[in-house]
Amino acid sequence: MPSDTPQPAFVLVRPQMGENIGAAARAMLNFGLERMRLVSPRDGWPNQKAVAMASGAGRLLDDAVLVERTVDAVADCSYVFATTARQRDMTKPVMTPERAMEVAREKIAGGQKVAVLFGPERAGLENDDIALANAIISVPVNPEFPSLNLAQCVLLTGYEWRRQTVDTAPQMTEMAGTDWANAIEVDKLAGHYEGMLDEAGFFFPATKADHMKRNLRNMWSRMPLTRADVQMLHGMLRQMVRWKDKG
Repeated sequence: MPSDTPQPAFVLVRPQMGENIGAAARAMLNFGLERMRLVSPRDGWPNQKAVAMASGAGRLLDDAVLVERTVDAVADCSYVFATTARQRDMTKPVMTPERAMEVAREKIAGGQKVAVLFGPERAGLENDDIALANAIISVPVNPEFPSLNLAQCVLLTGYEWRRQTVDTAPQMTEMAGTDWANAIEVDKLAGHYEGMLDEAGFFFPATKADHMKRNLRNMWSRMPLTRADVQMLHGMLRQMVRWKDKG
């Protein structure tokens, strides 16, 4: 059975290829979407090519709702989006996938049922399908090549739904078993290098030594060093000194 998690239904209208239905199911499950509805698949249903392409998302196909007409697929929904790249002579709000899924989240949170219509691969949704929709989703693609594969469109929309419903940090650092170096550790590293460089005569002439040391300290402080980095840099310098002494 589909998840009880509030989410929109994705409606594939007259899909032509089983492979694309399977790929769409896989894209949906990637982003936690489990409510697929199918309107008159061209090659009938069930479809083994869809099952093969769906890989681990086959349960979405098992639970998919099969209907004959688009209106039947959205009969229980109070807000419907239609995906299309072409201009239609209809007055409707046109939204990016990001904005559309933001609206979907708001309406679902308010207790409404929402559906998103995706058209057949060759020509997309027909005007009669779009007439059922409250708003249009238009992906900002290259105007000279606006055609998107069915599964690609499902993937884009599913991704934007996931962004609206899961709190994901826009950037993070995998620490790989270490922690960030603290100020005293960086200070000791700087002192180690400063001492060895001073012994090697690096800070020359003497009138510029203080400025050079300050620049070196500033360089260390700008680096996002981990404790593992600090230990490695200490070790590198010790090994170079040992190698020099052997010579």
